[in-house]
Amino acid sequence: MFDMLQTMFSYHFMVRAFVVGILVSLCAALLGVSLVLKRYSMIGDGLSHVGFGSLAVATAMGLSPMLITIPVVVLAAFLLLRLSSRGKLKGDAAIAMISTGSLATGVIVLSLSSGMTSDVNNYLFGSVLAMSVSDVWLSVVLAVVVLILFIIFYRPIFAVTFDETFARATGSHAEAYNMLLAFLTAVTIVLGMRVMGSMLISSLIIFPALTAMRVCRSFRSVTICSAVVSVVCFFAGLCCSYLFSTPAGASVVVANIIAFLIFSLVALLKKRA
Repeated sequence: MFDMLQTMFSYHFMVRAFVVGILVSLCAALLGVSLVLKRYSMIGDGLSHVGFGSLAVATAMGLSPMLITIPVVVLAAFLLLRLSSRGKLKGDAAIAMISTGSLATGVIVLSLSSGMTSDVNNYLFGSVLAMSVSDVWLSVVLAVVVLILFIIFYRPIFAVTFDETFARATGSHAEAYNMLLAFLTAVTIVLGMRVMGSMLISSLIIFPALTAMRVCRSFRSVTICSAVVSVVCFFAGLCCSYLFSTPAGASVVVANIIAFLIFSLVALLKKRA
């Protein structure tokens, strides 16, 4: 086992994928608890499609994919939040509308340009080979910012997650904290698209939170358990990807599914005990 890990991490691209993947998994798990409890878990899927559309446009125009995608996805997250909060569109309807529209735009742009390039294909399905050194540094800095902001604003995020109406009544700036949650989610989604791909990145938000909720009850315990599960599953998925030459993103998702089934079994046994 030790020899396998030593060999795996002798490759620089595996080290880059591991560093970014662990940080993104941690960010996604922490944010995922609030998003699942607010019944907004599919925002990751919607924003990842927006990311794909903006990546396609940026690639066709010869612009920097990351620098273009991050502000576009952040704006999409704010738009989704605004549409839902004003009651003009339900959350799932707004996500579906923006998601499919962005995906269609990306496909049209690709068809009119050079077609499905390998770089955009990596963003769509993920690739451990896709992480450049500059991508790693940008991802590390942004992921650390996400983690710091989440820790600083943990209590307000907790308040708007469980009872937004009460939070508003007590003078809390609920709208601002919802915008912060949307911003952190958007940045996390873009960072994870390199390794996981736009089609699978939402799994990092949904699975760890649901898995932790099988056995934990308090918000803090669910958050901590979700973070641990997410990091462990990413590491296991990356190792399996290396051993069996399977796609990294898909391997991580399978590891999360196995963890969910194990925790569900533990929860069932606890009820019968």
